[in-house]
Amino acid sequence: MNHPLHRLNKAFDSRIRLGLVAALAARSAMDFKELKDLLQLTDGNLASHLKPLEKEGFIEVEKSFIDRKPNTRYRLTAAGRAALQEHIAALEQLIALQKDLNAKG
Repeated sequence: MNHPLHRLNKAFDSRIRLGLVAALAARSAMDFKELKDLLQLTDGNLASHLKPLEKEGFIEVEKSFIDRKPNTRYRLTAAGRAALQEHIAALEQLIALQKDLNAKG
């Protein structure tokens, strides 16, 4: 078995990206302003973290107009959800290993 450390997803190394996918995992979709407000980020900071997740295929973007105003919504893809679940499983295994080491030590 590979050590769980090697199964952590680099796309989620940033706490902001991990927060983004966690927020999107909890809801079917969120718009830019909702994500910005929830994570307390600037427009530029949020945009810079959304792009790599989109490039990885972990989120999809839907652009539309609401009352003639542009609206951008984000959804977690099946690949993004699977990557997040694998990342969380690896974190849980790391915690379990640490508990085992503490119990033995």
